[in-house]
Amino acid sequence: MAEEQKHQVVMIGAGPASLAAAVYTTREDIETLLFEKGVIGGLAAITDWVDNYPGFPKGLAGLDLAESLRQQAERFGAKIELGEVMSIKDEGTYKRLATTSGDILAEAVLIATGSDYKKLGIPGEQEYYGRGVHYCATCDGAFYRDKHLVVVGGGNSAVQESLFLTKFASKIDLLVRSELRASEVLIHELEKHKDKITVHTNVTTDEIVGKDSKVEKVVGTDTKTGKKREFPTDGVFVFIGLDPNTGFLADSGVELDELRLVKTDVNLQTSMPGVFAAGDVRSGATMQIASAVGEGATAALMIRKYLEDAHQTHEMPAVPATVNAE
Repeated sequence: MAEEQKHQVVMIGAGPASLAAAVYTTREDIETLLFEKGVIGGLAAITDWVDNYPGFPKGLAGLDLAESLRQQAERFGAKIELGEVMSIKDEGTYKRLATTSGDILAEAVLIATGSDYKKLGIPGEQEYYGRGVHYCATCDGAFYRDKHLVVVGGGNSAVQESLFLTKFASKIDLLVRSELRASEVLIHELEKHKDKITVHTNVTTDEIVGKDSKVEKVVGTDTKTGKKREFPTDGVFVFIGLDPNTGFLADSGVELDELRLVKTDVNLQTSMPGVFAAGDVRSGATMQIASAVGEGATAALMIRKYLEDAHQTHEMPAVPATVNAE
């Protein structure tokens, strides 16, 4: 029987948090493997334009940022493998990860699988994604100066993001499927912006209609009258929540919060010793690329300390470090 594959650090996900963490671990000659089931760079890679990443005054394409992070991590020796981690189990000294490439063992693990924006699942949503349909006001709001917008959602995030978008848009139609579920403080704040934000309760969002790669209107239904309603718009922002990529942690013992985000302590360590979390999948994350990168760096330093302490305590044989790439 072949000897099981062992690694010092396995990072689940290859978004900004993991790529930044890998830069730090590999520069310390800590052998590091990243597993990514989708796109290297995560949500950042499929974001059309990033306008608020520090150090780039003119902004940059999300794909370019993701590629730069990948190249930097690989330059120091990080290895990226396309595949999916399906479960994680604590076996003491090592954590066992069941993957599409077979089981692997890791001394330390970083969970950085991120979250996906919940989708409406309506005609036109996918077709105009990044070209009039957005899920991040701080990322894309500035593209709509003096424009007309539709915001979909009725919770705190929808109201908060609508208020933020008033900095740019001249008019906002907020479509709420039933009633507003935001806090009283936010609803009170909403009242102060009646000149720009019009709230439409009991209105579903049925279709996003456009022409020549440009969004033109949103079609909905008044749930009380059954009548169709149309809202002319230059862009649509959807804020109906996030779906954390934590399904693989079911029955693992890694503690999640009520939103299924990974709970961590001040050192970004989860309830499973040696397993850390960073970025959008972590409970309390700010859902910003710059924050994810910062958390990744912090997690890497905490992982280094964990490995140092573990080796001193258990006298673990070190996994040979990967030679830095040319």
